[in-house]
Amino acid sequence: MYKKLDKNDIEFLKSICNEEDIIVGDEISEDFAHDELAGELKYPEVMIYVKSTEQVSKIMKYAHENNIPVTPRGQGTGLSGASVALYGGIMMNMCKMDKILELDEENLTLTVEPGVLLMTIGQFVEEHDLFYPPDPGEKSAAIGGNINTNAGGMRAVKYGVTRDYVRGLEIVLPNGEIINVGGKVVKNSSGYAIKDLIVGSEGTLGIVTKAILKLLPLPKKAISLLIPFPNLESAIDTVPKIIKSKSIPTAVEFMEREAIVGAEEFLGKKFPDNSSNAYLLLKFDGNSTEEIEKEYENVAKLCLECGAYDVLISDTEERNESIWSARGAFLEAFKANSVIDECDVVVPRDKVAEFIRYTHDIQKEVGLKIKSFGHAGDGNLHVYPHKDNLPEEEWRKRLNHAFELMFSKARELNGEVSGEHGIGYAKSPYFCESKDENYVNILKGIKTAFDSKNILNPGKIY
Repeated sequence: MYKKLDKNDIEFLKSICNEEDIIVGDEISEDFAHDELAGELKYPEVMIYVKSTEQVSKIMKYAHENNIPVTPRGQGTGLSGASVALYGGIMMNMCKMDKILELDEENLTLTVEPGVLLMTIGQFVEEHDLFYPPDPGEKSAAIGGNINTNAGGMRAVKYGVTRDYVRGLEIVLPNGEIINVGGKVVKNSSGYAIKDLIVGSEGTLGIVTKAILKLLPLPKKAISLLIPFPNLESAIDTVPKIIKSKSIPTAVEFMEREAIVGAEEFLGKKFPDNSSNAYLLLKFDGNSTEEIEKEYENVAKLCLECGAYDVLISDTEERNESIWSARGAFLEAFKANSVIDECDVVVPRDKVAEFIRYTHDIQKEVGLKIKSFGHAGDGNLHVYPHKDNLPEEEWRKRLNHAFELMFSKARELNGEVSGEHGIGYAKSPYFCESKDENYVNILKGIKTAFDSKNILNPGKIY
C-alpha cells in the first residue's frame, strides 16, 4: 500500500520548492485529473511545478523513502492516460523546466529541458537553418512527453521517430539518484542501451530532466502532392508501391472525403479539392525544386497508373499551408461533433487497406460510427469510434467491443496496439493480451530493476 500524504509531507515539499509551485488537494484543477483521453478522473494529492533537476531528485528520494507514488506530467496532451495519477500521491509537473540550454552547431545537437514545447524547438532551430524532424500532430506537446511516448508523426516515413533523434538524456531514477545516458556521440556500443529503454517508457523507469537532441540541416524546399482516388482501397494499395519505388516522400497520409469536409467546416475554409472519396497526401522535401521534382515525378506517374484521378501539385507556401492545416484539424473536427476515443494501431504497410476495410465492416456489429485517417507510409492508423448520442454506459460497452475487435485484428495482421501514443493505463489490457508471458515478465523485470518499490507512474503499460 502507498502512503497517503499528510501535513509533514507537504511541509517537507515546501522546504524544497516555492510554496506557490505547490498545489494541494481540492485546489488541483480537474485538468490534471486526466489527459486528452476521455475517461475517469484520478487526482493527485499534491501537484508540484518543479524547476530543476535537484528538486526532482530530492522529491524522488523522499517519495522512495516514504513509499509515495509519483506521476510525471508534461502538457497532458497524451491519449492513453499515461500522465494520470492513478494512485494519488505526487504529480510532478515538468512544464516550468522549459529552457533551451545549448545549441551545438558543430555537433548538430540541441540540449533542452523536458518542458520545452515541440513548436518552440521547431521555430528555434529553423532560425539557425537546422531541422528537428519528429513531427507529431500536437505541436503544443512538451519534448519530455514526446520522449516518453517515442512520438512519431507525419515525417516518420523518411526521417524516423523521436528515438532516432535522442542522443543523450539526464534522468532522475526512482530512488532520487541522477544518471546520464548517451551523449553527443554519434555511435555508441558501450553496454546496454539504457537511453533507448527510457525513450518510450512513459515515465515508468525514470524522469527525464534534460535531453540532447540530434538535428539535421534544414531542407530548403518542400512540395506536396494531393492525389484523389476513386476509393480508399485503391489509394492505400498504392502506398507500398510508392515506398518500393525508392522515391521516399517525407510524409504519406491517407484521408477520406468525410474527414476533409469535417475539417473544412471546423476551420471555415475550403480544401483544394473535396470531390473524391479518398486521397493520398504526400510531401517531398529537399534543397532545390529540381531535386524534389526528380523525386515526385516517378511517384506521380505511379499513382496515375494505379488509378488516381489526378495529381494536384502544391508548390507554394500558401497552398501547402491550406492542405496541411486541414490535415492537422481532422482530430479537432471529429471532437467538435462528438465524444470520441482512439485506436492507435500500427500494422505492416501492406496491411493498411485490409485493416481500414475491417473498421468499416464492423461498424454495424459494434453499433458505432468509426472514422479514420493516418500515416499510410508507416502503417500507423488513427481510428476514431464516435459516441454521438449514446448513454455513457452503452458507449463504454460498445467501445470496449470495438477495441477488442480492432486490436485482435491488428495482432492477426502482425501489428501492434500503439504506433505513437503509448500504452498508459487505457491500452494496458490489450497490450498484455498481445504479448506472451515471457515478454511481459521481462518488462516487469526491467521495471523492478529501475523501481523496486513501483512508485514511479504505477499502473501504466502492464
